[in-house]
Amino acid sequence: MSDATPSLPAYTHVLAVDIGGTKVDAAVVSIAGEVVRESVTRRPTGRESDRETLARNVREAASEALAAVPGARVGAIGVGSAGPVDLPSRTVSPLNLPLAAGLAIDEVLGGLVDGPIHLALDGTCIALAEHWLGALVGAQNAMAIVVSTGVGGGLILGGRPISGASGNAGHLGQTFVRTVEHDPVVATLEAVAAGPGSVAWARAQGWAGETGLDLAASYRAGDETAVAAVRRSASAVGQAIAAAATLCDLEAVAIAGGFSHVAEDYIDLVAQAAAAASIHAYARRCRVVSSGLDGDGPLLGAAALALPR
Repeated sequence: MSDATPSLPAYTHVLAVDIGGTKVDAAVVSIAGEVVRESVTRRPTGRESDRETLARNVREAASEALAAVPGARVGAIGVGSAGPVDLPSRTVSPLNLPLAAGLAIDEVLGGLVDGPIHLALDGTCIALAEHWLGALVGAQNAMAIVVSTGVGGGLILGGRPISGASGNAGHLGQTFVRTVEHDPVVATLEAVAAGPGSVAWARAQGWAGETGLDLAASYRAGDETAVAAVRRSASAVGQAIAAAATLCDLEAVAIAGGFSHVAEDYIDLVAQAAAAASIHAYARRCRVVSSGLDGDGPLLGAAALALPR
């Protein structure tokens, strides 16, 4: 019998980067899944950001996160990005950042860490995080959805993340849903259910608010238009979940993202809509639950990409 002890990982931390439609977040994360709070850094993105501006903000956020913990042994970088992504070309073209399409991740972050750079769709990262430490622990076939500035998703099938040929498997936001029950008019899930789309719809009905936070306050106050807007969003997400659960025979779906907190009963509304839209009993058995990771999901998922296997 050998008395050799297992060797320790060559590094103790990874750098996690999350590129979204309104912001880019970066942080140093331990291999045990602990976000180093003093390293959490944010920079703006937004539709007006061109590729050069986005590249600068992503690199600045990453550099500042690393500088905050100079003693950490950071051996890899994990990057999650709003989609679509292109894993073969190592580029990202977030739909909500049209001027920054084709951002080359290796060029932006190269040289910051003496180790590899891993890239995935943000939805895939959320699914990884929920399966690792969140609401999907133990599930073999599940999905995670982000309802925020946009709508994204990621799949776990057979206990493993599924990325697809280009890296965009689970990109649920660009599937189509009915806007009203029995209404033949369809739109993308993201256009109907995301925060900006919901706010725009409410304003078109005469609601006077301007933001998702305003919509949440109006919903709590019982404003009829705000209630209709939230239920419209939840109904659309439920329809999409029913389709995904039917196609992939899912056990559970975890919902994350800022707009999923627009109402205390938002997850319940989504679950009811998913059950109502599911034809088969096996799809109706799919559990719809809230994220188990608070706001750390995107960073933990990006970190999970870079963890020692």
